Amino acid sequence: MLTPRVLRLSLLRRLGGGAAERPPPCRPRVFPARSNHSRGYSSEGSSKYDRPMRQFAEENKANPQPLIYYIVPSALLVFAGLATFVHYNDEKRAVTQEAQQPSVPKRCTTNRPAIGGPFKLYDTENNEVTESKLRGNWTLMYFGYTSCPDVGPAEVQKMADVVKLLESKYGTKITPLFITIDPQRDSPAQLKAYLSEFDPRIIGLTGSINAVRQIAQEYRVFFKRVDDIGQDYLVESSHNMYLLDPCLETARCFGAEYEASDLAEAIIMEIQKASQSSTN
Repeated sequence: MLTPRVLRLSLLRRLGGGAAERPPPCRPRVFPARSNHSRGYSSEGSSKYDRPMRQFAEENKANPQPLIYYIVPSALLVFAGLATFVHYNDEKRAVTQEAQQPSVPKRCTTNRPAIGGPFKLYDTENNEVTESKLRGNWTLMYFGYTSCPDVGPAEVQKMADVVKLLESKYGTKITPLFITIDPQRDSPAQLKAYLSEFDPRIIGLTGSINAVRQIAQEYRVFFKRVDDIGQDYLVESSHNMYLLDPCLETARCFGAEYEASDLAEAIIMEIQKASQSSTN
């Protein structure tokens, strides 16, 4: 028979074995606290996106660029600014000059053959004459010289007759213009004496050799000295008359075959045609 002590020990063993087999109590899992920092905007600058910029800044501090890398771009910017300023002022000046000029008729804007251009010559009174002083009137222009033996005087007489016919028959006034191609001998006084024998209304123009050559080239006038013996020579040239409208654009070119009456009628037709086109 078991003693009380043995029974107590047996009971304690059973109780101890049951406790060993019992599963351990459940413990709650503790998760680490999450940070609220944004991935790309770390305040400590430890983001992987900030590393290249930080590295680039450190490299710039370690290896500073030469001074020329900053001077050249600055100089280019200053030059560009000056060029823009000058261009703006030129455009503003051009617009101002256009506003000051008188209004140009519509027919002046039409496309025509490139005959004629700017010039600067002198009349028989030594006054400077440019193309701007002839604007506003119809002009009949002829290139010749006072020493011409035959064709020249006939053409100048034709011009004087046309001026009279236009005024008497058609009531139209034009500006007759005689430009010498022999400026070495045709001085202003010589031109005045020569043209007064035909019609004092004919304006004579002369100038330097280069100025005369320039206007002859602009109006496609051919001339060349021939039989040159000192101051005794002839000038071979074309004998065309040019009708210029009030804008100094060449409206028509007439050859030596025209008579005075035919030339006056052709001029009136051109004037009427221009007036009709301007009103349309």
